[in-house]
Amino acid sequence: MYNYLDFEKPVADLEGKILELKTLSENGEAVDVAEEIARLEKRSKDALRDIYKALTPWQKAQVARHPDRPHCMDYVRTLFTDFTPLAGDRAFGEDQAIVTGFARFKGEAIALIGQEKGDDTQSRLKHNFGMARPEGYRKAVRVMDLADRFGIPVVTLVDTAGAYPGIGAEERGQAEAIARSTSKCLGLQVPNLSIIIGEGGSGGAIAIATANQVYMLEHSIYSVISPEGAASILWHDSTRAKDAATNMKITAQDLLQLKIIDGIVPEPVGGAHRAPETVIAAAGETIEKGFKDLAESGSDYREHRREKFLAIGRSL
Repeated sequence: MYNYLDFEKPVADLEGKILELKTLSENGEAVDVAEEIARLEKRSKDALRDIYKALTPWQKAQVARHPDRPHCMDYVRTLFTDFTPLAGDRAFGEDQAIVTGFARFKGEAIALIGQEKGDDTQSRLKHNFGMARPEGYRKAVRVMDLADRFGIPVVTLVDTAGAYPGIGAEERGQAEAIARSTSKCLGLQVPNLSIIIGEGGSGGAIAIATANQVYMLEHSIYSVISPEGAASILWHDSTRAKDAATNMKITAQDLLQLKIIDGIVPEPVGGAHRAPETVIAAAGETIEKGFKDLAESGSDYREHRREKFLAIGRSL
């Protein structure tokens, strides 16, 4: 059984009935119910498809935050080989909200930077729910420096509600660390490619997502601030997050239309958490095609990136 979101209640009810009938049948407590199970399964699939065909921005935000959605390390374990993690910023300490290192993708060396939220209570605390501190961004810069020095392409996997806003993080220069990471992304002489796999929140996401190619999973979100944060600022009422999400253009479809991103990675009906292997494979195909397109363009990667971001908002 899945962790159902509020708007998935009709599907939850149907799948609950299906599970109940299957249990009764396995225990020999019911006559042949195969036909009824098949009928309910069709209704469930149809209901799920209808719901996901018409998701609102706020509902997409909920899907993007789903606790069972595949996280950074799921992609790392499946798509990359010979992953060698690097720790520490050589200035303060280690930040496990950001996973960095070198690996191979389709046999080719790549530098990998990703934000990991964790998948249970212990790992979420360990990774600080994917909210990085300054040392996390400085670690990312360190890896990008190495990638630039040795001519290794960079892949970033973005999934964060935003940079950690704690007092300690601010005292250690959170804003400066984010700015330097963003600047390093822009200045790379090697190609870099970013995929928003869940939440792309605020400067915490932009710090590693300022890439030659930026992609989003179909039901991910990417915004300058969380819907709750925007509602608190605009209306002094965080409960109006739904209204904020509707007006902020945070979905992959909106951002593709606005030319903020370069493409959308499809998700199965019901979201990435219903078929993680399918989504991860699709992300791998996108990474492969993205780097191939960049190589065939023959453009200077730094200049390509500069033109890309300067053009945002100018052709609407």
